[in-house]
Amino acid sequence: MMVNIKVNGIDIQVPEETTILQAAKEVGVHIPTLCHLELKDFGVVNKVASCRICVVEVKGRGALAPSCAEVVYEGMEVRTDSVKALNARRNNLELLLSNHPFECLVCTKNLDCELQGLAEELNIREIHAKGEKMNYPLDNSSNSITVDPNKCVMCRRCETMCNEVQTVGVLSAINRGFNASVSPAFNLPLADTSCTYCGQCVAVCPTAALTERNDIPKVWRALANERRHVVVQVAPAVRVAIGEMFGMEPGTISTGKLVTALKRLGFNAVFDTNFGADLTIMEEARELVHRIEHNGTLPMLTSCCPAWVKFFEHQFPELIDIPSTCKSPQTMLGAIAKTYYLEKLNILPRRLKVVSIMPCVAKKAESARTELSKEELLNVDYVLSTREFGHMIKEAGINFADLEDTEFDSILGESTGAASIFGTTGGVIEAAVRTAHELITGEELESVDFFQLRGLEGIREANVQIGDLELKIGIAHGLGNARKLLEAIKRGEANYHAIEIMACPGGCIGGGGQPYHHGDQEIIKKRQKAIYEIDKNTPRRKSHENQMVLELYDKYLGEPYGKKAHEILHTCYVPGQKI
Repeated sequence: MMVNIKVNGIDIQVPEETTILQAAKEVGVHIPTLCHLELKDFGVVNKVASCRICVVEVKGRGALAPSCAEVVYEGMEVRTDSVKALNARRNNLELLLSNHPFECLVCTKNLDCELQGLAEELNIREIHAKGEKMNYPLDNSSNSITVDPNKCVMCRRCETMCNEVQTVGVLSAINRGFNASVSPAFNLPLADTSCTYCGQCVAVCPTAALTERNDIPKVWRALANERRHVVVQVAPAVRVAIGEMFGMEPGTISTGKLVTALKRLGFNAVFDTNFGADLTIMEEARELVHRIEHNGTLPMLTSCCPAWVKFFEHQFPELIDIPSTCKSPQTMLGAIAKTYYLEKLNILPRRLKVVSIMPCVAKKAESARTELSKEELLNVDYVLSTREFGHMIKEAGINFADLEDTEFDSILGESTGAASIFGTTGGVIEAAVRTAHELITGEELESVDFFQLRGLEGIREANVQIGDLELKIGIAHGLGNARKLLEAIKRGEANYHAIEIMACPGGCIGGGGQPYHHGDQEIIKKRQKAIYEIDKNTPRRKSHENQMVLELYDKYLGEPYGKKAHEILHTCYVPGQKI
């Protein structure tokens, strides 16, 4: 049913349940917001109406209305530009700013802060409210996320993301009034909770209350140390997002430019995490086939996402034997760098440092896990987010947009199209199916595009015919959707051979370390489109066609899913306590 309303004197007809904010957009009227965030395609809706920046005047009503939460009704007349509304917005923003640290020049979110942007938009030039400010200590306990409660504006976006979308339940509002902030219960350090470090709280935070841990100085020091041999790897989702840091269109494929940038930064070798992804499929596809043919534990769950691994360790420890034992592409490539590459170049183990550029802040925590180390040496030494990589390029004075294209170093740089689609939801399982199909049937797969596995629905299922076997597949992205799928397995309602789960909405393209999307879900869609474009234009599109990977097995690893491959490329999981 449609209702008739007026916005700033403009007649408009909108459906019932439309908010004033949505109605205003229909007639090109902008209303500033802070706490509001809506990514409907990914199940993200934050309508707490706590900041009161979006207030408007409604005819016949004394109090101003929050436009993000107020639903229209027949005959409603709204003024978004009245003096009363404008003054209230400025006053509310001033109050937020009065309790906010004035360190914009050195803040991580400088020029990318929504609070800062609002101050400019509403022409705030003086803070009239004076008084005490919060003075909480920083929480640097985790390897992934830094928490600064003093920069919290109580928008509660992170709480919505953590509790409603991801269902991890770590963040909540604590204290009241002046001392209110969002934090783990009892102000526990983040490292002492069941946080998965997915970074989605970081992705939606409008200020720098939540940021990734800054590892840039460590990488600069490693590069400056002439006794170190420093190599770097780059994840597939980075190449379709890094351009956004330099004003390029979301989804711009910047593979060649980022390789050039990394070489100019001084890395001794530039590798492609896609090589590790192809290696992962060689192991994971064979593990799936082995489980099917030998009545092993099914369904098998992919284990490339470290946030997802943390999630099931804490939330579903009773299902700890279901996931694949394969390491993630990041740690697989790191493991090969610290063994095969190290031996090939005759480098002393402690001289070699491996750096990863990842779309995910959970990769920072993953790199520090002891069960992924070898003889007390980490497979990956330092992890930078896509954002941190962009900042390093800027620090070095490199004009990214004008860089020529160069190739990854060949020894660990070859990859297939199957590896590139690891960056989006459904990509890992599609890559695995391409290889598993030929393993099971012994016949060449003519069409490698499994469109039934693609999309952005939170939970998807599909059947893929492989010879006489009808392979039943489940796919979920976002940990809340993963929970639904796992609960269905526990109840005996789900019947799958294989399940892919990615912690972040959209998969790695929507990772917590990617350039901020500021609520624009079209950005994530454009990144996904680019990922499939890379796959489409790659000469080889099946992981088992990667000639360098095949050479690695022939000369070093032996049989795929064999003894040596297990020693280097597989891992185990540790049941965790839900806190």
